[in-house]
Amino acid sequence: MRISKDNCSQHVPRAVPALLCVGLILPSLLTHNVLFATSLTDPGKRAEALLQQMTLEEKVGQLVLFSGYGTTTGPRNDQDQLEEHIRKGECGNVFNVMSVAQVQKLQKIAIEETHLHIPLLFGYDVIHGYKTIFPICLGETATWNPTLVESSARAAAAEGAAAGLDWTFAPMVDIARDPRWGRISEGAGEDPFLGGVMAKARVRGIQGTNLAAPDTLLACVKHYAAYGAAQSGREYNTVDLSERMLREVYLPPYRAAIEAGALSVMTSFNELNGTPASANRFLLQRVLRDEWGFDGFVVTDYTAINEMVTHGSASDDVDAAQQALNAGVDMDMQSG
Repeated sequence: MRISKDNCSQHVPRAVPALLCVGLILPSLLTHNVLFATSLTDPGKRAEALLQQMTLEEKVGQLVLFSGYGTTTGPRNDQDQLEEHIRKGECGNVFNVMSVAQVQKLQKIAIEETHLHIPLLFGYDVIHGYKTIFPICLGETATWNPTLVESSARAAAAEGAAAGLDWTFAPMVDIARDPRWGRISEGAGEDPFLGGVMAKARVRGIQGTNLAAPDTLLACVKHYAAYGAAQSGREYNTVDLSERMLREVYLPPYRAAIEAGALSVMTSFNELNGTPASANRFLLQRVLRDEWGFDGFVVTDYTAINEMVTHGSASDDVDAAQQALNAGVDMDMQSG
């Protein structure tokens, strides 16, 4: 993000400690981190100690998520440029990396060639299976069997973790009542109660009972919020809902996932009643943190911060980034 130091420095540290804790706990190469040689065994204390040594650019870098090798969505990054971003501490998180060898290559750069040796967090869309492919999420929901759904999510998480991943952008819990919306297949359909049951099952399957276990992934609830209510079923379109409809129909599955222990949330592309989700303090602060007590981190969807300019709510990318940070976003996916 291109953010001025004067306008942004007060906001960056709010998000960084939690993200550093996640980064210090999850990556498989964590034992090689030199910080383990210190007497600071508590991740929170290690994160705070790191903050004292970090430049503003390195703090912002921990809030940056870039696509790696073999990207399956959007434009492909130049790999040499990505590796240089990592070396400079300008990228603390990577997604779309598909093999142990590739994970190890980038993790080795982060741990051995950077100022503070902070491990990378690796994410990927493990939606309904990784190597073993299960039915689409809507099809799984049609079984009315949350135990079975939890089992398939557990198997997918184990396979993803074995490939070096730490984090999956799932479950997708958007309520969808317009079959014209193409992403309806990723969710649990039209009913908020059933959606909540399936959201909890998938979070339990993905995260297991102990995130420190080597066969678990960090869950990410998406797309917050009301992405499935886009007008005319058109992708990225605006959402215009009363607060009653929002709270009674669309929010319950997100809350169910949070109650099940999900520790990350992805903002949606759409605006809600005129305000893009990535700049929406009502959603990100009042509801998510104040009312639901969420204490994990919030990541945007792919280039959602850039798209706030397209929505007309930000004058340029700098303005959009500042709005996102002020609203409660902790990590930017791919906007740069």
